[in-house]
Amino acid sequence: MIKVKVIRDSDGFIREFTVTGHAGYSRRGRDIVCAAVSALAYAAAGALEELAGIKGYTERDGYMRCAVPKEIPAEKKETARTILETVVLGLKQVELGYEKYVSVLDKEVLTDD
Repeated sequence: MIKVKVIRDSDGFIREFTVTGHAGYSRRGRDIVCAAVSALAYAAAGALEELAGIKGYTERDGYMRCAVPKEIPAEKKETARTILETVVLGLKQVELGYEKYVSVLDKEVLTDD
C-alpha cells in the first residue's frame, strides 16, 4: 500500500508531504495506481521548483518527501499553497477510487514553534 502523509502547520499550510510504499495493484510497469500517485508527487515537486522557486524533495525506491521551507516570501507561499492543495486533492481522489492501495493522512501536526 502507498501511504501519503501530509503535514500542515497551525495555519493549515502544507509544509511537507511524504509518499511511502508500493501500491501492489499490478506488476511493475503496469501499476496504474503507482503511476497516478507518482505523477502527482513529481508534478508537485516540479511545479514547486519551476513556479515557486522552491527546491526540496528527496526520493528513493518507494519513498518521496517534498518540503517547503518555513520562511518564504508571501507570493511564493501562495503559489506553493495552490500547487500543494491541488496535488493533495488529486491524491485523495486516487485514494477514493483505490482505497485498498492508497491511504492519505492529512492532519495538522506542526506548531509554529
